[in-house]
Amino acid sequence: MQDYELEEISKITEYVKSDRTCTQMTDSALEKWIADCAGRRQNEVMKSNDEGRKSYYQSLSALGLRKLLHAVSGAVRKRDFFTEETVIIRSYITVDPSYVKLSDDELQDKAEKCTERRYNEVQSGNDEELKAYYSSLSFRDRKSIPTTVFNSIRGLGILGKIIADKSITEVMINGYDHIFVERNGRVERITERFESPEKLRDIITRLTQAMGRSVNESNPIVDTRLEDGSRVNVVLPPIALNGPIVTIRRFPEEGMTIQKLISSFGSLTPEAAQFLEKLVRARYNIFISGGTGSGKTTFLNALSNYIPEDERVITIEDSAELQIRHIPNLVRLETRNANSAGQGGINMQDLIRSSLRMRPDRIIVGEVRGAEALDMLQAMNTGHDGSLSTGHANSAHDMLSRLETMVLSGAAQLPLLAIRQQISSGVDIIVHLARLRDKSRRTMQITEVVGMKDGEIILNPLYDFVEDKDKTSLRHVVGSLQRTENKMIHPDKFIASGIYDYL
Repeated sequence: MQDYELEEISKITEYVKSDRTCTQMTDSALEKWIADCAGRRQNEVMKSNDEGRKSYYQSLSALGLRKLLHAVSGAVRKRDFFTEETVIIRSYITVDPSYVKLSDDELQDKAEKCTERRYNEVQSGNDEELKAYYSSLSFRDRKSIPTTVFNSIRGLGILGKIIADKSITEVMINGYDHIFVERNGRVERITERFESPEKLRDIITRLTQAMGRSVNESNPIVDTRLEDGSRVNVVLPPIALNGPIVTIRRFPEEGMTIQKLISSFGSLTPEAAQFLEKLVRARYNIFISGGTGSGKTTFLNALSNYIPEDERVITIEDSAELQIRHIPNLVRLETRNANSAGQGGINMQDLIRSSLRMRPDRIIVGEVRGAEALDMLQAMNTGHDGSLSTGHANSAHDMLSRLETMVLSGAAQLPLLAIRQQISSGVDIIVHLARLRDKSRRTMQITEVVGMKDGEIILNPLYDFVEDKDKTSLRHVVGSLQRTENKMIHPDKFIASGIYDYL
């Protein structure tokens, strides 16, 4: 097959499977649906600028088109042997209720014996496709079957296998049979799937209960984390229309450093990194803004490495994901959901207020989302310099507007002018991050919050990201964070810390 043919089969198959009932369609209905999807794809190509792909479609004979549609049909109807077999082998174990009394070693041994039993059954049966599947398995692949069966009973099933892959940075589960992962900044769909929606819900319940959280129809949205610190968001039906939704954000085991952001990701320049280090050591209040997936938490983890080891640091998070390892005097606080009776909940505001009585040198708020913004700003304005936090926004200016809105959500009676005064006095520096069109994460701006003028907060950009227009393209952005001509308006904290070469 030509490259274009393989790519188009894959693309049309994706369109066909967008209707999740396609595998239950009659042959004639599926044939018509495939033809409709192929026509849709062809129209898209002919309207595009891809001349090579246009030529491919123009050269297709009637026979060639039929072969293309037949290949798509085969891809849609393709059996998922791995899932089928793990379900069958699992049933061999669970048919006897006493399996719950088995130790982990005994259960693993039973899974291996049942896998061997199933293999012998297949070899003596008449399913030639299934025989061919087992014959094609390597020794390693064969061993993965009992492991998956064991995990489906005692562990996290397919999810355990996925998160064991260290190259995966994000997992997106859109229902039991639609799983996407992110590797190296690229999102791709994987073939693994859960046995059923019920099995996925069982794993979700097990995962959330292990971290002291509950998720059900009356409480269908939950934020939690895995034991390794990975961030987990769960949304259940009826809120989620296409089944249970799970999103997992992984974090590097080694922890992020500014040096890695410079050398491995190109997010910063050495000059800008040195400036940020001086800002942290001089105890400037720094706010990190950016869109979803722009790397705010990663950046915050990296910045925290510059905090002196002899300070007392308190972190406050919805779900603990910060990885501060070099501070001995570290207090980690995490919110708690209310119980089924609506009691016992502890929110971000509660934790920020409590932290002020713990003699902190610095307060780090993982992410500001709502009314707790006012408490954080008040802490910044009452002698707790050096605080760090993050927030969702599309620019540094937008972050200021977001902070205003968040404060108003919990204190609507406050005048807007008073809120802006709190922001301009509390926040010293905004670092804005973005995920660019080539999927790279870059530091777009480092700006100083100067103060108020005519009722508006004034920003003073110190570093701006500048693209190299001669080298950049749609697929690859070339550029760097460059120093502006603006001087720093408020170097007071630098001078108080004995830092005079701040810029």
